[in-house]
Amino acid sequence: MFSVIFPGQGSQLVGMGNELYSKYKLIQNLFKEADETLGFSLSKIILDGPKKELDLTENTQPAIFLLSYSIFKLVKEEFNIDLNKASFFAGHSLGEYSAIASSDTLSFSDTLKILKIRGKAMQSSVPKGVGGMVAVLGSKIENVEKIIEKNKNKYECFIANDNSESQIVISGNVIDLEKMMIDLKSNNIKNIKLPVSAPFHCKLMNKATMIMSEEIAKLNFQESKNILISNVTGKEIINSLELKDLLVKQIESRVRWRESVILMINKGVDHFIEIGPGKVLSGLIKRIDRNVKVSAINNEEDIKLININE
Repeated sequence: MFSVIFPGQGSQLVGMGNELYSKYKLIQNLFKEADETLGFSLSKIILDGPKKELDLTENTQPAIFLLSYSIFKLVKEEFNIDLNKASFFAGHSLGEYSAIASSDTLSFSDTLKILKIRGKAMQSSVPKGVGGMVAVLGSKIENVEKIIEKNKNKYECFIANDNSESQIVISGNVIDLEKMMIDLKSNNIKNIKLPVSAPFHCKLMNKATMIMSEEIAKLNFQESKNILISNVTGKEIINSLELKDLLVKQIESRVRWRESVILMINKGVDHFIEIGPGKVLSGLIKRIDRNVKVSAINNEEDIKLININE
């Protein structure tokens, strides 16, 4: 059994998809359609930069989705590999939208538009420089939760991403994060400040939640043809009504990636296929369970190596 998974923010790179774009009309057409849908040249930002433009959250989110979705379609239509035969579809944060669109639950154009809105809303929810995120490495989530609970009167920090057995991401105000980093260090827990300018997936994103609640309500979701896994619950999504609710909650909720992967493995998945830029999720899955097979698809050579029948 295999699952298809889609990366989130942080996987972007100027020039990503260049090889496939230069060779395949299908990719060129999707990039052109994206530019027309959004009313500006997202394709130019992806292929040529500048990096500063690509790294703006309101551009990063539709950009990563566009490449992930384009590769998914290319694999299916040019190489006749039907990834919709996957047992599950899942994505990390914005990657969940790539999973939704690839399963034909939301249209390509609607997904682009909502991610542009989502990115802008998340970026502007907290003034630049006020919030941030910290990666915690080599510690179990229970230990980090204990530190947060023990010091809740000293600072307010939140677990934003439960990525793997040894990688957790914390969100909060910069001042609070700095206090927590001192406590982590005193507990011999390695931590690194991440190069992001907003505290994603915590209650500081409340303004973004309000915006997304209104915008998601306007969208026309179809019932998914594939089983989708929710970041919020780490479980299967029942129907499109629940999906809408969970996408709103996702803005402030912990990304339960480790739990999502464990669920899929426990249900028989032994092969994960990552579609999109980078290999971040592939690395995380290997930390969760070294016995499963992981494939990352970034270029033509990667596509030729796929075997969904193993």
